[in-house]
Amino acid sequence: MPTAVLAAVAGAFTYVAAVDPNEPGHYPVCPLLRLTGLYCPGCGGLRSAHAVAHGDLPAALHANAPAVLGYAAFAVLWTLWTVRAARGRRSAFSPGPVLLWTLGSLLLAFTIVRNLPLGGWLTP
Repeated sequence: MPTAVLAAVAGAFTYVAAVDPNEPGHYPVCPLLRLTGLYCPGCGGLRSAHAVAHGDLPAALHANAPAVLGYAAFAVLWTLWTVRAARGRRSAFSPGPVLLWTLGSLLLAFTIVRNLPLGGWLTP
């Protein structure tokens, strides 16, 4: 199962690496951005993935820093899952409510700040 997940993620990253999200018309526009002019926490995520796939970490962080942290967290969790699976153990990661509420609160704060004039440096 870890191999199938890795194949799906690698396929998605390969596609985003090949089809530049900085070029208009390749991907749909964020509905929240289109309707309200506000950036959601995912805005810039494709540009971030494109930059990561091309090894441009500063551009990836500028496009969407939480997404880059998410890619890194995925890599760590996938590695732990793979090692546990290879040893015949079940995956033990089960995020509790405190972790989920904390992550949700951080994403909400990121969304609010990136839409304020002082958070202009966080816009994609």
